[in-house]
Parts: sequence; structure tokens; C-alpha cells
Amino acid sequence: MDMELEYKEGILFINLVGNLNKNTTYKIYNYLIPILEKHQIKEVIYNLDKLKSIDEDGLDSILKTKWLIDRYKGIVYLNKVNKQIFGKLKRLHIKDYLKER
Repeated sequence: MDMELEYKEGILFINLVGNLNKNTTYKIYNYLIPILEKHQIKEVIYNLDKLKSIDEDGLDSILKTKWLIDRYKGIVYLNKVNKQIFGKLKRLHIKDYLKER
């Protein structure tokens, strides 16, 4: 999995490409979460149109970023969700960016 980060106007955009699974979640835990903690980022948008698959470990890693952002009284959005993984992400109860704006 590749992870592309872009910070613009107070929002961290996270583009995930490939497969988010137990073998790739270390990128979330070792790279993304420390950035979120260091800068206390309050608004995150995950762009998931290029994410091909996600397993339970991948879902947990996204959920942990949501809990962290919640701690800073921020918000996490999902945007451009690949139809193949949409059903798995529903249980995370993360808002759809396009529907909220």
C-alpha cells in the first residue's frame, strides 16, 4: 500500500493506494499516527478510490486514527470510496465528505 499525504488549509488529505491489510497497517501506525499526534491535526479526509481491498486490521487502523482525531475534537471523513470496500467501511461510522459539505 502507498500512502500519499497532503496538508492544505488545515485539512490532511490521505490517499491510500493498494491494499490495506495486516501487512501494510504499519504505515498507518508508524508514519501517519505520529504525524497526527505531533501536529494535533483536527480534520482528516481519507480518499479511498484507489484502495483495492481492506481487511479487519486495516479497518482497525483507520478506526484508531478516528479515535485520535476525536480526542482533539476533530473529524474524519471518507471521500471517493471504492465500491468494492464501501460495505466494510460502513461499520466505522465515519462521515462521507461529499454528503457533509
